[in-house]
Amino acid sequence: MATDKNRTLRGPVLVRNDGGQQDSTYDQRLLELGSDHDWQHADPWRILRIQSEFVSGFDALSSLPKAVTVFGSARLNEGTPEYGQGVAVGKGLTEAGYAVITGGGPGLMEAGNRGASEADGLSVGLGIELPHEQSLNTWVDLGINFRYFFARKTMFLKYSQAFVALPGGFGTMDELFEVLCMVQTGKITNFPIVLVGTEFWGGLVDWMRERMLAMGLISDGDLDLFLVTDSPEETVRYIVDKHQTMTDGRLRD
Repeated sequence: MATDKNRTLRGPVLVRNDGGQQDSTYDQRLLELGSDHDWQHADPWRILRIQSEFVSGFDALSSLPKAVTVFGSARLNEGTPEYGQGVAVGKGLTEAGYAVITGGGPGLMEAGNRGASEADGLSVGLGIELPHEQSLNTWVDLGINFRYFFARKTMFLKYSQAFVALPGGFGTMDELFEVLCMVQTGKITNFPIVLVGTEFWGGLVDWMRERMLAMGLISDGDLDLFLVTDSPEETVRYIVDKHQTMTDGRLRD
């Protein structure tokens, strides 16, 4: 049975009328009112901005050949042993036929890009907006800068077939454990993961074994998801060998 409540349509939404009358329509407010920049920070607009980051990333990287992502600290610069390892890893991956992807910043990210660029390979940088301004390093051939970490992480996962972690801080740990979690849970193919720097990573791996594994928080095979080494050559060889048995179609290129 119909009620005597007054209702009205406002755009696609039917609402109960409180007795008042609209002063203007949506069209009128769009065309006649001045700019109110608060809308740039509203959640509906953020959704469109997030969507645009995914579209830009997918568009720019859609034709990327097989690739390996190299993670590492922004704070270890040229002149450190780790930087030299990063350059060697980037060069070795390029010579093995891979594009090299990094976070696009300075330090060990730059090292990976530099090694790829100096070997005439494809050097990719996926940067991120940070409170302290950070631009893409000069060794990047194809670069995208993101506002949102989760959009950037998706690009690392979607367009890489292996992951190398050089020494780093919280950001590197975040990226490493994200990849380990995705591989462990089967969300992505069991792509090879290499930790470069036995002295740096050894304590963490021991803790995983003595705490996580001993308490049953991870399985025996989970510690076999990655290789720990000091050798850029072994890093590349391990990735190439693992890819011989993987089914990702991009690895056949």
